Amino acid sequence: MVGWVSRSMTRYGLTLSSEEHSPSHLVEVATVAEEAGFDFLSISDHFHPWISEQGHSGFVWATLGAIAQATETIEVGVGVTCPTVRMHPAINAHAAATTATLFDGRFTWGVGSGEALNEHILGDRWPPADVRLEMLEEAVEVVRALWTGESVTHRGKHYTVEDARLFDLPESPPPLLVSAFGENAAALAARIGDGLWTTGLGKDVISAYREAGGDGPIWSQLSLCWDPDEDKAVERAHRQWPNTALPGQLNTDLPTVLHFEQAVQSVTVEDIAESLPCGPDAKPILDSIEEARQVGIDHIYLHQIGDPLDGFIDFWSEEIKPELSD
Repeated sequence: MVGWVSRSMTRYGLTLSSEEHSPSHLVEVATVAEEAGFDFLSISDHFHPWISEQGHSGFVWATLGAIAQATETIEVGVGVTCPTVRMHPAINAHAAATTATLFDGRFTWGVGSGEALNEHILGDRWPPADVRLEMLEEAVEVVRALWTGESVTHRGKHYTVEDARLFDLPESPPPLLVSAFGENAAALAARIGDGLWTTGLGKDVISAYREAGGDGPIWSQLSLCWDPDEDKAVERAHRQWPNTALPGQLNTDLPTVLHFEQAVQSVTVEDIAESLPCGPDAKPILDSIEEARQVGIDHIYLHQIGDPLDGFIDFWSEEIKPELSD
């Protein structure tokens, strides 16, 4: 819905890439991002990185606890957790509730139907997309029931909960956003979520979400690779984050890091250079941000491929943020 969000409502964030950085370094990045004036952070929840070159994948709930204690004002969202396979939704509800109490109103939880890369690890069958959405809907039902603080017994198609009660809860439940990349998922997000989580511009998904009655905030990531040297930026993005150029179902259905490393062999340097802003120029980044605002994305967060502390946050403060003032 073009023009849905006013400029005064737009909020800007930074990606904390669990795949690229150690948990302790992510805490450091979070504190610097808060000082630089970012409105929020988004942190990924994966068991594996996409490829070995990325090199990390810490347990996000432990990292979040450390960030909650190291920061004071910046908001933090998880983008996103799959609460259906790797961990039972009751355990995810417990983790998110505790995290929300630590952040005291600064926490948002994104959930989605997941990727085989992270969810197959216990030997469970990786379901088809329609079943994954069905599981996600039931998981959110379990989570919301537990967040009431009442004793919950649930015997559903996919999950069983027996006499479970959460005792540490935030004053009010955190916003629960649902990730979507297709029409059916967008409709589910409109029905059960407090907002929509996606990546890129996602015009069709946003339209489907609004048409299905979704009226919550929209969070989306814009990937880029800033560097004073454009060639170095393109090389780093190609080496470290080639998965951004993988098409279709590959991202959700490939089961191992090795499979992803084989798949990205088809991604060229030219593909990366064409797919995301690389180099020292602020204009392509500002153009991407403006386009995102125009399609109605009101929480725009930037994924710097590489270490945000190697000049990118200074670049944000000096060349990007001043141009975003209303």
